[in-house]
Parts: sequence; C-alpha cells; structure tokens
Amino acid sequence: MKWHFTYCIILSLAALVVMQEEVVSTKDKVNTDSSSQKKQVLLAPCQACRLLTNSFKKGMERTSRGKFEGGDALWEESRLRAYADSEIRLVEIQEKLCADEEKASDQCQRSAEEHESLLEEWWFKSKVSHPDIFYFLCIDKLQVCCPENHYGPDCKPCIGGLVNPCNGHGQCKGAGTRKGSGQCRCDPGYTGDFCEQCKIGYYNDTSGDASWQCIKCDKACKGHCREAGPKGCEVCADGYQYSVELGCIDSNECIEMSPHPCKHGTFCVNTIGSYRCVECDKSCDGCKGDGPDMCEKCAKGYTFQEPLCIETKTWQRSLHVEVARYATYLGLCIATFIIFRRSIFIASIIGVFVAVYIGLSEYTVGEWDKRSLIKSVKSLTAL
Repeated sequence: MKWHFTYCIILSLAALVVMQEEVVSTKDKVNTDSSSQKKQVLLAPCQACRLLTNSFKKGMERTSRGKFEGGDALWEESRLRAYADSEIRLVEIQEKLCADEEKASDQCQRSAEEHESLLEEWWFKSKVSHPDIFYFLCIDKLQVCCPENHYGPDCKPCIGGLVNPCNGHGQCKGAGTRKGSGQCRCDPGYTGDFCEQCKIGYYNDTSGDASWQCIKCDKACKGHCREAGPKGCEVCADGYQYSVELGCIDSNECIEMSPHPCKHGTFCVNTIGSYRCVECDKSCDGCKGDGPDMCEKCAKGYTFQEPLCIETKTWQRSLHVEVARYATYLGLCIATFIIFRRSIFIASIIGVFVAVYIGLSEYTVGEWDKRSLIKSVKSLTAL
C-alpha cells in the first residue's frame, strides 16, 4: 500500500514538471512570435519587389568570388557551366535570400517563393540582355514599379522632364512606382507647379554654383525680402524697427513701450524681437532688475542697508554683532585710561596693543574704511 502511494506521488510530480515545461515553452513561443510580429512591416508592392531584388544583388556580391568545391574543378568547369552562371551559385544565393531583411523578411521570403521561376528565368536566360534584375522583375515582368522619374500605371514621365523634374527643387509624386499623380512636391521654400518660385519669407539667390535657389529671409523680416540680412527686408517683423544704415533692428520694448509692459513685482528683459517679464528678487517690492540691489522698495520682512535689501532678522543680528564689537573696543579704551592714572608707561604699552588689536579686528571683518563708522551710527539711530 505504501509502495502504491509513493508511486502515485512520483507520477504526479512528473506530470507537474512536464506541464510546467510545456507552459514555459508556450510562453517563449508566444513571446518569440509576438516579438517577430512587432518587427514585421507590410511594404507596398514596389518596395517589396525592390527589397527582394536588392537582397538578390547582395547574394551575388557575396558569391562573386566563389567557385566549385571538391572534385576536379577544372573538369567541372569544362564540362559544366562556369560557377559564375551555374545553378549551384543560384542555389547558394537563394538559400540566404531575405535573411538580412529583419523588418519585412516574411514578405520578402513569400515573394521569393512566389517568383522563383522568374528569378531562374533571369538567371539562366535574361541576365545578359537585362543586366539589372530590378528592371527585369519589378518593371518588365511584375509591373509594380516604374523607371526613375516615371509614375502611374503607364509609367508616364514626371513633370519637368526626366533629367531634372520639378526644377531640382522637389519630388515627383509617385516617382518610380505605378501610383501617384506626377505632380511636384516642392522642397521647403519653393512653390509653383514646377517648384519654380520662392515662397513668402524666402528670396531668390543666384550667387551660388547652382542656377538659383530659395534662401530663407532674415528673422527681422516680415514677409518678402530682397536679399540676405536685415537690410534686405521689405517690411520689418513685429518687435523690430527700421534703420536706414542697418535695416530692421531689434526694438527695446522695455524702454520704448508705455505704459511699462510688465506688471508690478516683475522687471522687463529685452529679447531679440520681443521681451519677457522676470519676477523680482523676494527681498523686493518692485524692482528695476535682478537681485536684492535692484529693489525700488524693500519687501515686508526686509530692511534696506545700502545697497541691498536684507532680511530684518539678519540685519538685527548683524547690528547686535557690530554694537558688541564697538562696546568691546570702548571697554578696552576705558581700561587703558584707568591704568593710565597709575602708570603712564604701562598704559602706553597697553594702548599700543589695544590700537593694534582694534586695527587688525576691523581689517579682518573688512570694515576698515570710512563707511564703517557711518554705517554703525546709522544702525544705532535706526534702533
């Protein structure tokens, strides 16, 4: 009975292990499939055909220096077709066809299988008369693409000619495919049916190597311009004013605008073509610029101590330190006078040391100037 019970437990554990492995395998497969599906994209017929032929060309480059392997190579080349045009080389190319095309490999491989007979036809019969496999397969046989600078079902020439469509300043819609209207999609700055004009905000420049090109006007210009730079503007943009010598130059709205452009509690900063308002320092109640030294009036909780608005608590603490320092100096002087009544010599020596001490102390705290005493007096009177 015990043996039977143990055997059942072992079978149950084995079943659980197998089920867990199957679940893990299924998850891995699902993850792999979903990852593969994320990478895959569906290309248009012409793009898919071009992808296939490009992969085939890469295979030809990869096998360009190959040869027959094994046996008597001279006999094989004399009896059979040379390796360059052999079926063996074709098979080697087809084995790795579309292998490097990750995003559309599935579509590429399906296309290769579907058109395998056409690939073999080109390889054995038409390679000499049609050296370009793309032209043979995609344009002549499948008719999903057009030659360069042709468009539409009948592969009509693009507007503006085959050599330089759209005057070289745009693209022919549908060029190289069996779709599109053949109209010009102009590059930025160009307009017109043939991209023969400059858009508003651009000027026609003929100074370069090319016959002409449209160059963007200076940012100081509004609409049309005649040449580069602010002097070429026909009308100045907002935030600029006209100067006879310099053309359109930046206006300082912070000075010229009335009333003041910024609200109370902010100050104006001029920028190219405009301005911006920046908040004053927290110590200011109105200001002319950035920092506690540009306040028009000190904010609540701050006290003016030339040239800054400092926090009242900080000012009071600084004042107490200053009063204590001068009280110490006064005490030393009084002590010297008391000693002077008993001994002039000792008092003189002590007086010299006191003077040196006071001088070094003031020099250390950076207050050894005429304003030190004035500040101290003002601080004391403010109490």
